[in-house]
Amino acid sequence: MAEKTRYSDAELEEFRAIILEKLELAERDYDKMRAAIMNLDGNDTDDTSPTYKVLEEGANTLSKEETGRLAMRQLKFIQNLRAALVRIENKTYGICRETGKLIPAGRLRAVPHATLSIEAKQKR
Repeated sequence: MAEKTRYSDAELEEFRAIILEKLELAERDYDKMRAAIMNLDGNDTDDTSPTYKVLEEGANTLSKEETGRLAMRQLKFIQNLRAALVRIENKTYGICRETGKLIPAGRLRAVPHATLSIEAKQKR
């Protein structure tokens, strides 16, 4: 029997549903992080006494930096998920970019934006 070279349209639709669900959650989380960075949630040091303001501003800055790093990571994840949707449209989704073989469906269900098989990833 010939080795499968791509996923069927039905399988691609299953992966699309997984990706769209993850994308919706990721975008929601990203929006929350952006709101926290820009103080859109209303939590600020304006309503505290001057004694604690200096300490809170330092903690606030550190928290914003960490949230900024997390937001950048989340944005990259969103971009990877969107790229996976494009690969589904092109019917190239699930094909390892190094070996050219199909990435196992189990791996794609766990990491739907994967572009490398475990074999290729281990060689890196």
